[in-house]
Amino acid sequence: MAIEIGKFNNLQVVKIADHGFYVDGGEDGTILLPNRYVPDGLDIDDWVDVFLYFDSDDLLIATTEIPKALVGSIELLKVIDTNRVGAFLDWGLPKDLLVPFSEQQHPMREGESYVVYVFHDHETDRILASSKLNRYFEEEPEGLEEKQAVNLQITVKTELGYKALINNQYLGLIFHGDAFRPLAIGERLPGYIKTIRDDGKVDLIISQHSSQGDNSLEDQIMAHLKASGGESELTDKSNPELIYRQFKVSKKKYKNALGALYKRRMITVSREKISLVKADGETKDKTKIDSRQDAKLPNKKSSSIWE
Repeated sequence: MAIEIGKFNNLQVVKIADHGFYVDGGEDGTILLPNRYVPDGLDIDDWVDVFLYFDSDDLLIATTEIPKALVGSIELLKVIDTNRVGAFLDWGLPKDLLVPFSEQQHPMREGESYVVYVFHDHETDRILASSKLNRYFEEEPEGLEEKQAVNLQITVKTELGYKALINNQYLGLIFHGDAFRPLAIGERLPGYIKTIRDDGKVDLIISQHSSQGDNSLEDQIMAHLKASGGESELTDKSNPELIYRQFKVSKKKYKNALGALYKRRMITVSREKISLVKADGETKDKTKIDSRQDAKLPNKKSSSIWE
């Protein structure tokens, strides 16, 4: 019988001692389950689900506590200490989880949280974590298609956007313009494959509508205005989450669509509202469109979407 270190195993109690119960670890011998973790009613020959890890003396030990991460998982964990060896993460067990300096993408700081991959290092026979996710996950995946629905986990924020884990298998990038709001590190959310680049890397979006083109969004805005009596308070100044709730797109996409409709003289835009332009050149409130719209777009001093 082979046990899995860093994971839960269903093992049989083979011995009872003053300091705890021993379970059968197969080739690894008997493993102590300390008394404080023994479930009520457990007895000799019973089977019990236990998590196996190394204690502060590097001895294999069993626990019924549920850790915040398992070997093979990717989790957001907080640094509670650093020293000359590396950073130590709180993963819910008495012995903290080590991230050696060689496994840190950037120097980790106490009190900060990081998305890490947890693994069993067979060379040192220790459970470790790494923030260098590109060591363990491909950035040029196979079998993905554009517009495909995927599950995402945000791993880190960069100058370009957010790196994300795709289906717990691959790495991709969400550009800032394709994120409708600030995304939280460690957050899990649905998304879509936007583009597979020539170099094989993947660009992601979190809104399917974004992959369907701006014309579709313009039609949606027009339909929304008509259904709202010709006016809407959802302007280019609105909260990004309100925009996403209505149209499932980023604020940038929404502003671009408003700009296209404005140029075509289909809407007027102010800080307070957007208004549908009627066929006779009037808005809902009977105000004529400013003739300056015919001459040029609003400049940077205006209150329009091009500020």
